[in-house]
Amino acid sequence: MTSFDPARYLPDDLLARIRDRAAVHDRENTFPHDDLDDLRAAGYLAILVPTERGGAGLTLAEASVLQQRLAGAAPATALAVNMHLVWTGVAKVLRDRGIDDLAFVEAGAAAGEVFAFGVSEAGNDLVLFGSDTAAEPDGEGGYRFTGTKIFTSLSPAWDHLGVHGLDTTSADAPKMVFAFVDRDETVVSRDDWDTLGMRGTQSRTTELRGAHARADRVVRRLDPGPQPDPFVFGIFAVFEILLASVYTGIARRAIDLAVEAATSRRSKKTGATYADDPDIRWRVADMALAYDALPPQLAALAHDVDAATDHGGRWFSLLAGVKHRAVTMAKAVVDDAILVGGGSAYFSRNELSRLYRDVLAGMFHPSDPESAHSTVAAAWLGPVSS
Repeated sequence: MTSFDPARYLPDDLLARIRDRAAVHDRENTFPHDDLDDLRAAGYLAILVPTERGGAGLTLAEASVLQQRLAGAAPATALAVNMHLVWTGVAKVLRDRGIDDLAFVEAGAAAGEVFAFGVSEAGNDLVLFGSDTAAEPDGEGGYRFTGTKIFTSLSPAWDHLGVHGLDTTSADAPKMVFAFVDRDETVVSRDDWDTLGMRGTQSRTTELRGAHARADRVVRRLDPGPQPDPFVFGIFAVFEILLASVYTGIARRAIDLAVEAATSRRSKKTGATYADDPDIRWRVADMALAYDALPPQLAALAHDVDAATDHGGRWFSLLAGVKHRAVTMAKAVVDDAILVGGGSAYFSRNELSRLYRDVLAGMFHPSDPESAHSTVAAAWLGPVSS
């Protein structure tokens, strides 16, 4: 068995180009088309697709490592690509369990097509378990979706959008419907992405105006509310693990930049580098102590998803927990890296100032802090008594 070499899939020269462009896309509020083209050419869109379908056949654990590596170069690019990898990851979760419902996603990804995630809705804290989007049957097994989705990463570049909506008119209604629509005039992307950070994701608001999913692109009809269906589990598992991977990668980059600053800055008072200052040494050590806990956790949970380990009712709390810990850890690490970097880190040209803004986005992804705590509390204490 050969060892996994991340540089085979994300070579240093590719990462260097992506890192050089990251500041430009942040400053100009533009989508990193060049990054996506380079990643597509490198086969990155198909890292989770099996080799027999034209992909790299990597595990979720290996994809997590790669996303940490990519996020260290360009957080927004990694976060945008994350949303495509979620769908290929769900396809893998299903296939590993003998379900091949998303074979078309794997084939498309191997051909270089981009799949995006169109589920989030303003004010919808039910997330996967409910929707304000109307799903209307077309009479031929397909659906037309009408509603508004927010935070649709990859907006300028996706070919297919995975969406969900609520069918209230069928005989067995209500049903949550999950399906994929293609880009056409019934899907309108607003040019409204003007945010504090993660600007390169271009996660614009998307209006579905009767967007059509034909019958062979309708992948689930489920009762509203929490479901044991492996499709729902796959979305939650891959989404949380790969999100946590991105923010863990940001933390690692912040530590590297803090070490560079500490070893290059000198004290006027002592003449020594700040790397010899006991307070700076303590701060960097504290950052590393916090960061070091996350990669093993990600590796272990991703391995358990790959191996179809049965964690029973604890699965959702474990997944929400690792995402929450990764985000809060990364934010604290970047805060400390700014202090180690000194006054120069306060300038917008400094990479740390961009990381400082980018890392804040993690608090808005599901599971947010309130949801994560609620999920974990329910796992340990049971549901709230009425």
